[in-house]
Amino acid sequence: MQIRDLPFPDPGVPDARSGPRFLLWLGRNQLGGQLKSLAWGLLHFTSIAGLPYMVGIAVEAVLDRSGARLALAGALIGLLGIGIALGDTMLHRTAVTNWITAAARVQQLLARRTAALGSALTRRVAAGEVVAVSTGDVEKIGWFVEALSRFAAAALTVVLVCTGLVIYQPALGAIVAVGIPLLALAVLPLLPRATRRADLQREKAGRATELASDTVAGLRVLRGIGGEELFLDRYRRASQEVRTAAVRSARMWAVISAIQILMPGLLLIVVVWHGVHLAREGRITVGELVTVYSAIMMLNYPLRHFEEIAMAYSFSRPSAKRAARVLALQRVAEAGGSVGSETSVGSVGSVGSESAGSGDSGSSSIHRDLYDPATGLLAPAGRFTAVVCGDPDEAGRLAERLGGHPSFEEASGLPSVRLGDAPLDDLPLDAARTAVLVQDKDPVLLSGTLRALLDVPASGAVSPEEALTAAQCADVLDALAQASVDDDPMAAHLTERGRSLSGGQRQRLALARSLVTDPDVLVLDEPTSAVDSHTEARVAEGIRQLRRGRTTVVLTSSPLLLDHAERVVFLADGEVAAVGEHRELVHSEPRYRAVVTRETDDERLAAQALTDFDIEETA
Repeated sequence: MQIRDLPFPDPGVPDARSGPRFLLWLGRNQLGGQLKSLAWGLLHFTSIAGLPYMVGIAVEAVLDRSGARLALAGALIGLLGIGIALGDTMLHRTAVTNWITAAARVQQLLARRTAALGSALTRRVAAGEVVAVSTGDVEKIGWFVEALSRFAAAALTVVLVCTGLVIYQPALGAIVAVGIPLLALAVLPLLPRATRRADLQREKAGRATELASDTVAGLRVLRGIGGEELFLDRYRRASQEVRTAAVRSARMWAVISAIQILMPGLLLIVVVWHGVHLAREGRITVGELVTVYSAIMMLNYPLRHFEEIAMAYSFSRPSAKRAARVLALQRVAEAGGSVGSETSVGSVGSVGSESAGSGDSGSSSIHRDLYDPATGLLAPAGRFTAVVCGDPDEAGRLAERLGGHPSFEEASGLPSVRLGDAPLDDLPLDAARTAVLVQDKDPVLLSGTLRALLDVPASGAVSPEEALTAAQCADVLDALAQASVDDDPMAAHLTERGRSLSGGQRQRLALARSLVTDPDVLVLDEPTSAVDSHTEARVAEGIRQLRRGRTTVVLTSSPLLLDHAERVVFLADGEVAAVGEHRELVHSEPRYRAVVTRETDDERLAAQALTDFDIEETA
């Protein structure tokens, strides 16, 4: 795989059982690139390791006054120089390719997992951890994959040099062969402590990132209540903790680096001291002593890669652990298969008119009823259904469940939402996302132009202009036109999360984006909570007109929206309690009336007593 071939057509199925297993899986999937990097690394390191032998031959040639041998040594040194340059260039090229492709593979895997989990991701993993995994952790994982082949080439080179020295000069080679492994293993006792310090640094950095993202997200509110300084102080303290942890980690790695420099120096002193005695006794020549000395000096370079691989693994292991934890998260259907009942929608009984005998049911192979067995809620195909929940938190959970994004904890033991006769969890993810679109209570607008915001996968049946009109975005377009250079609101730039807009403007633009998509089933969670009553009434009529003949579910307690719905479903204690039209339910269902009119308990009891009194008088 070359960089120009990215992204991967299929990044594969990762082994996410643990961080080390995930790193091993990445290495196996880049075996070809690792072997190329290993080959070029061997050329580079063995060329460097061959220089001492050529220097020794050259010294012996000078002492023996042999011009032919000196010329041969010079030619071989030139060839080794070419090998060093070529090997270094191609090693860097292939190693960086391994780094980038590994990082790209991890990013693709994370993106796919994020898309599969949807809103359930941030409920199961902290936002700061998600940011850390998708940014810094990806780079560190790529670093380990890139350093692995260089380390393998360096290790093989060290073995070859030690073997060659033992053969070339056994008396000194034996000392080197024993001393080099001790040098490589000298830092092992320090690695656990260095790893713990690196882990602590990563943990504190993740907390600081999460705190920063929360502060930025709520900066507008914080300024309104004068709380930005409090959060800034918290971030300053978190930053200082990260700095302190980073300094402690760097100190430990500095000690390891110092040992890596000190120990070869001590070995060199021992070899030179012993070699001088051997040379005085005539047991070795000066050229052999120079060769062994030069070989030890050259070994310092590949030995540095032992420190690098230790550092890369120490930094990448917690990163790989976090990435594996995110990649191991599963949708409910992936974790245990569909738990939905095999009973079709058309045969499921429910409260009142929620029985599935709707005349629109099954009228089209495209438009299908949406049914939630957990609550008994039925949204007939092609109709505008409003849902009122007695518990405000239940509305958000219901919206996520209707879109196929329930949390694993919530969905355990609950039957799957059904679209037509098929459990939603059994449908392919792409098909489920195309069929059912859920707009959250607090939708996010990405930075970019308004034209880019509305450039989403869509059926093509609804134009951006129609969607903007239905969402009552005329005032938003006027404001954006004034901010645009050429008075084109579609070319106006929206800041991140639409922070330059009011809450109502952001909400209506998000609604327009959902309307443009034109899904088979559209689920809206409180789509008009931030707009005034006059605009809300027009938005309700716009949704009804534009979505005519399409299945629309709106979770709301607004009387203006409820009055425009074709049917209203009231949920109490997690189950369907009543079904009908808004005005009918206001008079017939006291609990419904209490929710939509914000009636207090005393008022509800007084109204109930009055109703009971009227019934008795009539009797």
